[in-house]
Amino acid sequence: MNFDPKKRFSDRVENYVKYRPHYPEALLEFMKTECGLDQGSVIADVGSGTGISSELFLYNGNKVYAVEPNDEMRSAAEKIFSNDKNFISVNASAEETGLENNSVDFIIAGQAFHWFDLGKSKSEFRRILKKDGYFFIIWNSRIFREGFMDDYDDLLLMKFGTDYDKVNHENIDEEVIRGFFSPNEFSVRKFYIFQEFDFEGLKGRLLSSSYVPNADDPASAEMLIALEKLFDRYNINGKVKMEYDTVVYFGRL
Repeated sequence: MNFDPKKRFSDRVENYVKYRPHYPEALLEFMKTECGLDQGSVIADVGSGTGISSELFLYNGNKVYAVEPNDEMRSAAEKIFSNDKNFISVNASAEETGLENNSVDFIIAGQAFHWFDLGKSKSEFRRILKKDGYFFIIWNSRIFREGFMDDYDDLLLMKFGTDYDKVNHENIDEEVIRGFFSPNEFSVRKFYIFQEFDFEGLKGRLLSSSYVPNADDPASAEMLIALEKLFDRYNINGKVKMEYDTVVYFGRL
């Protein structure tokens, strides 16, 4: 297992692109209404990965600086958005984005905040944000619900997740987030989304996680047998539903 946060997803890019959840359009509408997002807003998507978090803003016509240190994930995003002139790929990290002073209206961290050096990234974000800019932390968090969702999490935490308890983004609690925004306040919003998977899709979703054995790991075979039993138990008409809250923390820095 690769413990370098800048390389952890290098061998999972294909599954990440295909099976990770995207973000709801309701979030975009909320940002327009509550935070003044418009087509002219400039976005820094920090830890942008394969571009899932950039997608909404490109759809809205925004210029997006997609800051990603992982070569494989950044290359995947460059391929996906190769025809979009507003997508600007940046080989850099949260701690040193390489962007100009006071150059962006919004900084987005989608599924990536828990990988950052918080002290260094906060200083960097203050440097690149415009005076009235906003910072958004956006996480798709699985809903813990009796049945499939709880048993899926048990499969990760108790059986096969190599370091799930250490790298799970939910280990970042609101005290840490409050410290990051301090001395300013932050607000929280939630939006519901879900995915439906056949078994191949569920397998791909599982293998997109950085904390499980990959397909060529000897432990993977046992894990996938357990996953198939879980699927057989809970599927309805050949599909299972994976449910999420898109949790959004936002404020000024």
